[in-house]
Amino acid sequence: MSLEAPHLGSPPLAVPAAPAWGGVRRVALQIDRAIGFITEAIGAVLVAAEVCILFAGVISRYVFNSPLMWTDELATFLFLWLAMLGAVVAFRRDGHMRLTTFVNWVGPQWGGWLGNVAALVVITFVLEILGPASDYLQVQAPTELITLAISDGYRVVAILVGASLIALVALLRLLETTNTRGLIAAVAVVGGVALALWLAKPLLMTMGYGSLILFFVVIVAVCVGIGVPIAFTFGIATLSYLALTTDMPMTIVINRMDDGISNMLLLSVPMFVFLGLLMEMTGIARVMVNFLAALVGHVRGGLSYVLLGAMYLVSGISGSKAADMAAVAPILFPEMQKRGSHPGELASLLATSSAMSETIPPSLVLITIGSVTPGLSIAALFTGGLLPAAVAALALVAVAWWRSRNADTGAHERLPAAQMLRAFAVAVPGLTLPFVIRFAVIDGIATATEVSTVGVIYTGLLGLLVYRQFDWKRLYPLLVETVSLSGAVMMIIGTATAMAWALTQSGFSIWLVTAMSHVPGGSWGFLGITIVAFVILGSVLEGLPAIVLFGPLLFPVAKAMGVHEVHYAMVVILAMGIGLFAPPFGVGFYGACAIGRVNPDLALWRIWPYIFALIVSLLIVAAIPWLSIGFL
Repeated sequence: MSLEAPHLGSPPLAVPAAPAWGGVRRVALQIDRAIGFITEAIGAVLVAAEVCILFAGVISRYVFNSPLMWTDELATFLFLWLAMLGAVVAFRRDGHMRLTTFVNWVGPQWGGWLGNVAALVVITFVLEILGPASDYLQVQAPTELITLAISDGYRVVAILVGASLIALVALLRLLETTNTRGLIAAVAVVGGVALALWLAKPLLMTMGYGSLILFFVVIVAVCVGIGVPIAFTFGIATLSYLALTTDMPMTIVINRMDDGISNMLLLSVPMFVFLGLLMEMTGIARVMVNFLAALVGHVRGGLSYVLLGAMYLVSGISGSKAADMAAVAPILFPEMQKRGSHPGELASLLATSSAMSETIPPSLVLITIGSVTPGLSIAALFTGGLLPAAVAALALVAVAWWRSRNADTGAHERLPAAQMLRAFAVAVPGLTLPFVIRFAVIDGIATATEVSTVGVIYTGLLGLLVYRQFDWKRLYPLLVETVSLSGAVMMIIGTATAMAWALTQSGFSIWLVTAMSHVPGGSWGFLGITIVAFVILGSVLEGLPAIVLFGPLLFPVAKAMGVHEVHYAMVVILAMGIGLFAPPFGVGFYGACAIGRVNPDLALWRIWPYIFALIVSLLIVAAIPWLSIGFL
């Protein structure tokens, strides 16, 4: 999931090379576009259907006090289809999370060839799961869904369909973008590695933890480095490890992926993604920013405070940092530049404000942690996330004040009270939405999924009836963007869930608990190692995959060490956010520069005071558990 500005096109996975076969390339391009058209259309319909089904369930439960028993089961049934087709759409649109630093560094020619290798790795992973997915389908086919009274096979077949389409798209992209020599070289490399691992199977089965290092460190690092999407990197490492070092049936991996994706809590992911995109389209984000600007925009550096306040309000709702930044930056940056702010300063503030807001509910990261960590409620995470983010925001405010003392030369006069009240009155309908969402979940009035669905309907009505900014032509692209982002996230969660299970079965989790229990300094030493580890993981894995992978392993360790799970979650998320947005490796930093249309070189040195402020705030949150658990 790239953190560049959201796009609605279909960029190629690899850097285009001169085609060797013109006719083949044209046919491949046509088939590719046909697959894109069909999957995007079906995915958009599924998102709209999920909104209607879930909202019908909310109305029946809370208005008529007569729950419709089939709504949750039907929504879950369609969700697996949405996730798998979304993974296809994300693959076509280059929407899966992947590290491109090394690929971009080596230049277009080698980068294109590495793209071919990455595509072949994806194809290999899909070929590995087709057989087990077929077996899993046969196992689930006799199971009948309780309220729908149909075979569960109709749901599970989505895994086969989605995987097959991803493999086909990857193959078509190879035909579209590569030449014969480059393709043969890529096939030779991937085939050679696969053959070597297969021949070494007897040795691998006797290596113990050595095989864990080979598959889950070396192979994962190489695949991530050459640009293989992280979801498929986790998948191929897990399947290859189990196939070559154990006698376990591979259907277990598919079962773990299914369980990870089909978690009822994660139904809120596409809803919150769609909600965030709707907020931008209907002008809600703009009226929030206008109100904050009317309130404090007249003071020196006031628009920096407006940006931080806007990110605090808007962030977390869309599930996409790029969408959050894109909703705020275009509104504020032109005026801030007129007032004399340095472009690098603006990009630095935007990046670090995004890192600050990672713990603000309804953050996708919070929902994900709640879904993968047994016994940890989303309501508790929502409650615990507000104060840590406020501490980080105050630290950034202090730096912004210091840096703007002599820079902001265009501060305006205070607006009349009447204009402030008018801006507040206009913003009230939109301002209530984030607070209602958080209040409803924290107080247990409704689940995150139910609240997100109501939020979608409420936002649509605001756009239609209040702000009159509902562009029907943009609705379909927004639905497709929701499908793509949801598919990318769900694929990560599915494969990371399987990988975490494999690590647990290998005995790694027991070793980890033992090792962590002997860390010098007890719980403080454990928290220190956690901070360093997740800053690094956040910069390499974009945070979310690291949390899904290591959350089930580390949260029990934290509990055993006497660290409250909610407190530990806040430390992990803030550390991850710093890594994600800190140069030179944090991809979020480059995403903020792209959205702000700022050369990264201009922000590279100006961001460090803000990063230092975030580090100080992280240490404060880690040292004072009350900030995370005081209101639980």
